[in-house]
Amino acid sequence: MNHESIREFALSLPLATEHLPFDEYTLVFKVHGKMFLTLGLDAQPPRMNVKNDPEVNIALRERYDWIIPGYHSNKVHWNTVIADNHADWTLIQELIKTSYELVWQKLPKYVREGGV
Repeated sequence: MNHESIREFALSLPLATEHLPFDEYTLVFKVHGKMFLTLGLDAQPPRMNVKNDPEVNIALRERYDWIIPGYHSNKVHWNTVIADNHADWTLIQELIKTSYELVWQKLPKYVREGGV
């Protein structure tokens, strides 16, 4: 997997947008203005931060050596995923979706139901 496949997957989620708010190397994906994924464009292999439940984050870090505490993030809620050749693309997609859904669920009800 590469940066572009991660980017395309993130943008396939409803209302997902991409931004470069920090610098030209950190792509941030948001849903309705709320961040659900960061992707380091200068990292090889690709590295991304995703949000998840704190207990799930601990379990993921213990099980996979390519998942570590979130870099420059709240390490309780965010993990860094190193998308190298050992990483499971299906699991990475699930992690991105979970991060998106956690942020989506926190949006106001009128937004989730199709409001502005």
